[in-house]
Amino acid sequence: MDAWQITGFTMATAAAATLLMLPPGLLLAWLLARGRFRGRVLLDTVISLPLVMPPVATGLVLLMLVAPRGPIGRLLARAGVDVVFTWKAVVLAMTVMGLPLLVRTVRAGIEQVDRRYEAAASTLGAGPLRVFLTVTLPLARPAVAAGAVLGFARALGEFGATIMIAGSIPGSTRTLAVAIYSLAETGRAGDAAVLVAISAAIAFGALCVSNWISSRAGLRV
Repeated sequence: MDAWQITGFTMATAAAATLLMLPPGLLLAWLLARGRFRGRVLLDTVISLPLVMPPVATGLVLLMLVAPRGPIGRLLARAGVDVVFTWKAVVLAMTVMGLPLLVRTVRAGIEQVDRRYEAAASTLGAGPLRVFLTVTLPLARPAVAAGAVLGFARALGEFGATIMIAGSIPGSTRTLAVAIYSLAETGRAGDAAVLVAISAAIAFGALCVSNWISSRAGLRV
């Protein structure tokens, strides 16, 4: 067992997932915080589904979508992109599972931004996108940072969706969570305990950072 290789791979894919979830996460958080449109509650529910659905069920849905015969998988196959049972599948699973926490945190930050600043920018001729980029986003920056760290922490511990769509291929798709399961299943409790300690230490540090940022910014998620 190469604990550091597994740890490095997990942190790298979790970081990639965090970067991937940021653009849609910021947009969705803004829509839920400022938007007033039909289907808003439905959109909020769909975004939050991975938090309450069994992770393996979420992984199965992803597998059906991006498998070679799936609706998205066919398009990817034409472009020569393979997702299932590759590191890309790991990043996808982590992104989907971490996105709801990012959205909830950023949404709370945007809702605390005084709308008078946004209104003032609008009266000076700034469009919605410019208002968001130059006023809302800078003022909600602590929430974005806290949400990104929280999404990263969730990605680090992702297991159910990952095992469904990426499997447990040593050196290719095996993350900390998947490796812990595989080692425990084969009776290597000692090696599994080492990875548990590493995983717990990283997750603890990430949560401490997220909670510290949230408390400093007065966020209530």
